[in-house]
Amino acid sequence: MKLAAAAKQLIEQSGLNTKVFAEKAGLPYTTLRSMLDRGFGRSAVENVIKVCKALGITVEELEAIANGEAYEHETIAAHHDGEEWSEEELDEIEAFKKFVRSKRSEN
Repeated sequence: MKLAAAAKQLIEQSGLNTKVFAEKAGLPYTTLRSMLDRGFGRSAVENVIKVCKALGITVEELEAIANGEAYEHETIAAHHDGEEWSEEELDEIEAFKKFVRSKRSEN
């Protein structure tokens, strides 16, 4: 249940509601809801990976968060000189920025 609780918290911190996050992760809403309510223990590995990818973390990082351990997230700089961003991409960037800011206030 720890993994599901950690994932639920991270989803809330991302600023996306569960339905929108499920779409982003490529999961049916009912599947995500079940995973968050019942835990990740009986979930398909592929679905857990989809949740983690949509959160921008690895399964190992989710496990560390769930166990209250510090984790080192590798950062990759992204430059967009001359690139055009879609509305969806800009929304994801803003959600990620909000998530990072929320982590800052917890420390």
